[in-house]
Amino acid sequence: MSVPERPAFAARRREHIVELLRANGTMALRDLADRLQVSEVTVRRDVRILEAQGVLDRRRGGASLPGHRPPRRGGGVAPELAAIARAAAALVAENDAIVMGPGAPVAALAAELTHRAGLTVVTNSLRVAQTLAETPGVEVGVTGGTLRGAELALVGGAAEQALDGLRVRRAFVSGHGVTAERGVSTSNAAVAGVDRALAECAEEVIVLADHTRIGVDTMVQTVAPEYIAHLVTDSQADPEVLMTLEDMGTTVHVAVPDTDRGQ
Repeated sequence: MSVPERPAFAARRREHIVELLRANGTMALRDLADRLQVSEVTVRRDVRILEAQGVLDRRRGGASLPGHRPPRRGGGVAPELAAIARAAAALVAENDAIVMGPGAPVAALAAELTHRAGLTVVTNSLRVAQTLAETPGVEVGVTGGTLRGAELALVGGAAEQALDGLRVRRAFVSGHGVTAERGVSTSNAAVAGVDRALAECAEEVIVLADHTRIGVDTMVQTVAPEYIAHLVTDSQADPEVLMTLEDMGTTVHVAVPDTDRGQ
């Protein structure tokens, strides 16, 4: 007689699948099973459930997030993220003091800031820190905390305490979803706690999110919609969500990827 699986364990495992896909784009079922230390049968069942919920797309022998495009040959940042990063970089002033969270859009922004001067950045993202580490004009501060491998982000009480008492002009954050009803959300409570701390120490919150995250609502709210000063997204984002956020006072920046120009 088999023992019924506890719902909390299954929910946490499916949350981890989404986090891995956020970090890696597309993954084979066998790789997901290895990372989760469960059978492929279990992963296949989880993937079917997540697909039915609209959270991911099943592919032959694997899974990916909705709207995910395979990496271009030669690597590099996806066109949508590159466009978002360029638009967001225009919101960073010389001699600015900012905080930056984890996530692919924010990491792409960091790459756009490597030629800036007099910039002070505090981050809990190891990707952001590594990108800016050798930039002479940028002073980088990294929070303490526990490393969360899927995002390469530092989380927990130490990370939140490192941000307590800071006051900067702008916070650049991402998330797993952005809606007009709940604002920014993420699938992990530890990540959400630091995202909130990043937002709270800034005069303005700037959210970077590609079209696959617009209209998506995940488990834990991080930034309420009324506190999103700017949203930077790409031209494939749901216009109804963008217009509703604009009506609520958010300044929306729609970045057009180079691949879409002239169409």
